[in-house]
Amino acid sequence: MDEKSVASSWWLGLTPRVTHQPGHERANLTAMIFALLFGAFLGLALLKFGTPSVMDKFVETPTNSIEWLSFVWPFQIAWPLVGVVVIAGLFAFRWRGFAPRWLMVMPVIWLCWQFIAGTQSVDPQLTRGVLVHFIVCLTCFYLGAFCLNRTGVTAFLLWPLALAFGMLLGIGLNQHFGGLEESRKYFWTYIYPTLPSVPPEYIKKMQSNRIFATVFYPNAFAGALLLLLPPLLAWIWQAKARLTMGARSFLCGALGVGAAACLYWTGSKGGWLLALLVGFVTLLHQTFSQRLKVILVCVLLVTGGAGFYWKNREYMQRGATSVVARFDYWRAAWQTAVSKPAFGSGPGTFAIAYQAVKKPESEMARLTHNDYLQQASDSGFPGLVTYGAFIGGLLWVGYRRLDWKNSPVNCGVWLGLAAWAVQSSFEFTLYVPALAWTAFALAGWLLGSSRETIRQNPSPAPNLSRR
Repeated sequence: MDEKSVASSWWLGLTPRVTHQPGHERANLTAMIFALLFGAFLGLALLKFGTPSVMDKFVETPTNSIEWLSFVWPFQIAWPLVGVVVIAGLFAFRWRGFAPRWLMVMPVIWLCWQFIAGTQSVDPQLTRGVLVHFIVCLTCFYLGAFCLNRTGVTAFLLWPLALAFGMLLGIGLNQHFGGLEESRKYFWTYIYPTLPSVPPEYIKKMQSNRIFATVFYPNAFAGALLLLLPPLLAWIWQAKARLTMGARSFLCGALGVGAAACLYWTGSKGGWLLALLVGFVTLLHQTFSQRLKVILVCVLLVTGGAGFYWKNREYMQRGATSVVARFDYWRAAWQTAVSKPAFGSGPGTFAIAYQAVKKPESEMARLTHNDYLQQASDSGFPGLVTYGAFIGGLLWVGYRRLDWKNSPVNCGVWLGLAAWAVQSSFEFTLYVPALAWTAFALAGWLLGSSRETIRQNPSPAPNLSRR
């Protein structure tokens, strides 16, 4: 294969460009400090920035220590924190050509189009908040790509995330075992009378018994579980040098059981099915015998399917109302995209467009419950194409570079991102900062560490010139 063919295939992401490259650098002190700060920021986002970006105006700034500890925070508090992380990232920055160039520039193209579409927005103020949120998303992506691309930073990034994830599980379990009822009483007694307006979505959430931990929506909580559980389990399990088999088994079991219980009590039907899909993909890539794989897959599908039916039988008997509602949202989003194919109605403005076309009997919604269709509705088909190309390219390139035997953490990151991307087709995970910022950061890290994965188990590039 000649040099020109290698270069062109690397640009397209067909084969990793591993020739004539220096060895993977170990992390220095500044890189470790940055990874720790970045992990702490993402962990804080999971705990405090779980409100959708289009609803930030309803979040009040805490006024006392109890509120700072217990309530979510408005996004304006995150901006100086992002600045601190960016400054720290400047000292850990390392430029390397580690991913296809088209994939690395696609997020910038997408964001630029969001700004262009924003000039035609039907609600400029709402659009400005969403655009700032998108800027942070891309900041997290490039920080992950250019500042975490050294060996030795994994623990520093994942320790804060693991602690935040443990707190997330603890809050979720506490909600199920009485905390949700206490929060409901406190809200109706002390908070609700003081608010000038309360979103109907929040009222509905407070009337439900589905747990949501620190994020706005039970399904978003399920998304956080699916995004972070695979990499954290992989990270703990591969720590053979620091933990015994018993310790690793206990930690993975406790984390997995706690997450599974929380997923069950979120009542997220899509989350349950996605968990089965993640388990299915994981089993297929294990080194078990073919017979054992078939047995385990059958057990997973039968037990998971039976549990899904038992949990949701009453819901299905009622006619799956939330699914029907989603189809109405999607119809409206597509209608808006067709009527405004170039610019849409403006980033984050689906609610305004939906209000004009929704059926009288349909429930009002602020988001499409499909991030891809919302891109078409909010920023036209260019927004849909650029965002879809980025997500699809990320999963495609990331998957081709995985080493399921020697790099379990990278594989766990990919599984979490795949679950996040699939959930985006029926939820609004892109617009929940706690999820979006973390997912974009992990996406950048996955691409930045792919070269390390390749070197651990190098394989010759395919001879494309013979095809």
